[in-house]
Amino acid sequence: MYEVVQEFYLSKGFGGRVGFGENPAIVVIDMAKSWLDETSPLGSENLDPVMDKILRILSSARARHVPVFFTTMAFDPDGAEMAGPVGRKLQHSSLQGALERGSDLVVLDDRLKRRPNEPLIEKQRASAFWGTPFLSYLVGRNIDTLIIAGCSTSGCVRSTAESAHNHNFHVVVVGDAVGDRSGIAHECNLIDIDMRFADVVPTAKVLAYFDGR
Repeated sequence: MYEVVQEFYLSKGFGGRVGFGENPAIVVIDMAKSWLDETSPLGSENLDPVMDKILRILSSARARHVPVFFTTMAFDPDGAEMAGPVGRKLQHSSLQGALERGSDLVVLDDRLKRRPNEPLIEKQRASAFWGTPFLSYLVGRNIDTLIIAGCSTSGCVRSTAESAHNHNFHVVVVGDAVGDRSGIAHECNLIDIDMRFADVVPTAKVLAYFDGR
């Protein structure tokens, strides 16, 4: 099925390759307990294999001094930051106990072992760029390539990839290092991301890129 859709998009002029640039950074999207812990209303066991790939990428990136960024999503407990249509899509009942600022569930998973020089960006929307200093961090480090891992493929990964594409970065989404609570949503969005916003590549290709720099 993927090949059929891919061929259709390619025939219409989509799906060009942007490749890797010269100065990469990694952003790990929302690998916090709110998405990973089974006690969370938003948690999904589908993300366990994703974590293994992310840890491999982080190990290689850190050894080669590639900048690493993390994001998490958090809101005020009273829901003031979710007023309007946004709050009606992400209902307040989902927020309670899962995305409350200060809750243990918005903390990054311990396995990531975030270092002091690896910024953690707190966001209130899907894109890591929306309402955050993320773009200025990348510009300040002369980054031209953003490598995206984390969750979820259909939401925050896709939105961050689109924003990075719009800001004219080389955008790479690591297909086996991103995940979603829905397998169908994951596969459909990977096709769309690959055809429109980013190069979707496996972890092995990212590691080979690091080795060759």
